[in-house]
Amino acid sequence: MVSADQARLVLRRVKDPELNLNIVDLGLVYDITVEDSVVRVDMSLTSPGCPSGPEIMGEAEQQLRTLPGVTDVQMNLIWSPPWTPERIEPRVRAYMGF
Repeated sequence: MVSADQARLVLRRVKDPELNLNIVDLGLVYDITVEDSVVRVDMSLTSPGCPSGPEIMGEAEQQLRTLPGVTDVQMNLIWSPPWTPERIEPRVRAYMGF
């Protein structure tokens, strides 16, 4: 059975093409749940008009489907609470100069 930690690790492979940072460190992944062989991810984007949104969501789903035993992936795009730079991993935020 797949764990939420395994899913989070795989999602680190997915990068925001504009910032070239992974979506986990950027704080775009809000929640991961695994029930049986179904992985559900609640995530956001840096803005509602993010031009890379479909690409990021599609890549996240593809990466999760590479995990052995995963039969379905449900990606939920959420806007509440809105993403802010404060959600970025502290070490990455420091690297970016925030």
